[in-house]
Amino acid sequence: MKAVRLHDARDLRVEDVERPGLPKAGHVIVDVRAAGICGSDIHNFQTGQWISRRPSTAGHEFCGRISAVGEGVEALAVGDLVAIDSRYYCGECAACTSGRTNVCENLGFVGEVCDGGFAEQAEIPARLVFRHDAALAPSVAAMAEPLAVALHAVKRLNAPSGEAVLVIGAGTIGGLCGLLLSHLHDGMLLFADMNAERATMVANACKGAVTALDKSEIRQALNDGRLRFAIDATGNVAAIAKGLDVLDGGGALALVGIGHGKLDLDPTTLVEREIALVGCHAYERELEEAIALLPKLQEQLGTFSEILGSLDDIPAAYNRLIERRTTKLKTIIRVAD
Repeated sequence: MKAVRLHDARDLRVEDVERPGLPKAGHVIVDVRAAGICGSDIHNFQTGQWISRRPSTAGHEFCGRISAVGEGVEALAVGDLVAIDSRYYCGECAACTSGRTNVCENLGFVGEVCDGGFAEQAEIPARLVFRHDAALAPSVAAMAEPLAVALHAVKRLNAPSGEAVLVIGAGTIGGLCGLLLSHLHDGMLLFADMNAERATMVANACKGAVTALDKSEIRQALNDGRLRFAIDATGNVAAIAKGLDVLDGGGALALVGIGHGKLDLDPTTLVEREIALVGCHAYERELEEAIALLPKLQEQLGTFSEILGSLDDIPAAYNRLIERRTTKLKTIIRVAD
């Protein structure tokens, strides 16, 4: 079968590999229908930071149809249409047994510690496989995982009713945070991104407004109201610093972006202005909730996505994304019906 495998940093190859065969006990074989390229896929390709197996079939945002079930799998059946939980958690450490599987002491991810979804088939632990509505387009079902990441960030921010929220970064996760907030929150939404076209597209889809990371402009957008809550989806330390600067006291900045660098921060700023910095890593139990939201969000998610027709398109898509030559928030590869 065809698979897209990461051999090392900046060494991504489309190859023919053996099919998985019969699944191990507790596992299922998923015939991949669609898979999304994540910013962390690009980060790993560029830096090799999370390469733990060489080579490894990449891709952790995907959906498919179960074609075989291993011994002991009772909750799933051949023919089920499913989305995949990307978190390869151990289930045994103190974090996992307390329900915090997203900070598992041995946490890895599908596509790194085991082969992922940039292939015609994938063998996945059954505990990471969840049914979805059969009416969903594969390109939408493949967005369950990033939607769960965004949902976790929105819930961690926990902005009170009526409060305005600023989303810094209108990429995939920022856009999905905005989309969720537009359905689940009743305060005004603001979006800041260096790409004005992308920020406008997201703001229009979420019934929000575009702003710069400038306190006076934000005040004007809020009719002299106060901004206390924000989500950073960039991971850029300069953007995070500006985000803290524009916040008024008594709120929070949720961090969900992955980036580089260190923040030069005087903690007294947080104390005196009573601002919480909230880390948001992957998700806990939000995947099933995100899957349930997909039918309601299907039309808007479609406007956020570009659809490619083949696994062969992935290496070129990586290059386009690195060079920022795309107007969409998410690149989805359609693998099979």
